[in-house]
Amino acid sequence: MTARADAPVPASLAHVAGDWQGLVTSFMAHSARVPDRLAALGEAAPSSPAFLAAKGLLFMLLGRRELATEAGNLLTAARAGLAAHGGLADRQMVEALAAFIAGRPSRSAQIFDEMQVLAPGDGFALKMAQAIRFLYGDTAGMRRSADAAIGGFADEHPHAGYARGCFAFACEEVGDLALAERAGIRALELAPDDAWALHAVAHVHEMRGQPEKGRDWLAPRQSAFAGCSNFAHHVWWHSALFELDLGNVDMVLDLYDTEIRREHTDDYRDIANAVSLLARVEAEGIEVGTRWDELAAIAERRVDDACIVFADLHYLMALLASGRQDAADRLIERMAGAGDGSEFGAVAAGAGAAAGGGLAAMRRGHHEDALIALRGARAQMQTIGGSHAQRDVFERLTIDAALKAGCADEARAIIKDRAQKRGAFDRFGYERLLRCGPPAVEAPASTSAAF
Repeated sequence: MTARADAPVPASLAHVAGDWQGLVTSFMAHSARVPDRLAALGEAAPSSPAFLAAKGLLFMLLGRRELATEAGNLLTAARAGLAAHGGLADRQMVEALAAFIAGRPSRSAQIFDEMQVLAPGDGFALKMAQAIRFLYGDTAGMRRSADAAIGGFADEHPHAGYARGCFAFACEEVGDLALAERAGIRALELAPDDAWALHAVAHVHEMRGQPEKGRDWLAPRQSAFAGCSNFAHHVWWHSALFELDLGNVDMVLDLYDTEIRREHTDDYRDIANAVSLLARVEAEGIEVGTRWDELAAIAERRVDDACIVFADLHYLMALLASGRQDAADRLIERMAGAGDGSEFGAVAAGAGAAAGGGLAAMRRGHHEDALIALRGARAQMQTIGGSHAQRDVFERLTIDAALKAGCADEARAIIKDRAQKRGAFDRFGYERLLRCGPPAVEAPASTSAAF
């Protein structure tokens, strides 16, 4: 693929190319300015099919029922706009939105790959293909897409750094940690505000079981995510994970209160940060006070969203932790009956329902039942989406269910499999291995300093 130094622009936005590129830059940078950029484009090119499709796609990524409905309205308007004006890129973006709404996100991501082939250096297409595949755990597809697209971005390209940030994270998620680290560092050299690249390198340290290096990586680079949207809360979540691995529980809870849940938003990504961190803290026998309550109140309002299984399972954990059993049962029942023919529906009825039943049994203290259900879900859990680090909360709960059910051999096998997939033991893995009893193993040199 020939590298280019300029960025392609859909035909219907050619007269407002600067506004379009501003939106693409903000989207790739996870900037807080995305809503302003959308508003500016809406004023400048309200009937542009590409603009309407882009807005609908961004709404679909947010996993909220009311926004999915609005995305449908935007699709109708975008299709009408195609009759008046629009080129190939406009048509492809409208087709991608239609596929996403129809429950075929994999087809939507494929369309964006096709756009990259026809018009290299399309930052929106690259980032959207990555974001959609992230929702259903297609890490291999993320890597293939990034590999195919990265050659289209010369260093002088306005989105070159962000493109390398996408490449870095895709590499990390398929286990190519060394390349991910190099690509993330290079991305930040080209785009110092690339929070996605910053967090990709944080993932590398998390997977390697290197909490000190992770903390040292993030601490002096807060400027990289200072202008972020709520994605900043997620970067702080990574900081909290490193502190938890180092045993600094007071700092973990302080970060929770002052950064991770500084704003009590109902964005599912923010809820997931909070829920998974509280679950990790509680698993270490530490009380979290009333922190579950505000999360559960939000989760109860989202029981019927049925947009993203990753979101559903985190809502469920909040409901169970706060004792909202009726709402929890309703959510599990809805996932189990999600045979609507959509790709997300299949995941909900499979991994979602199985994991949900295991989480419910765990909260009731039925550890053998929890282990059976979580064991059944384990092989499918990548399909719920999110990163390896985010899904690790379910691995941890499965291990604890095995230990509490008296199945030390099974716990040991999962712990070792987890370490092999991550590339290293971490504090949690080694500590749980010791709970299994003999035969034990020595802590690897890379993590022993944490104890």
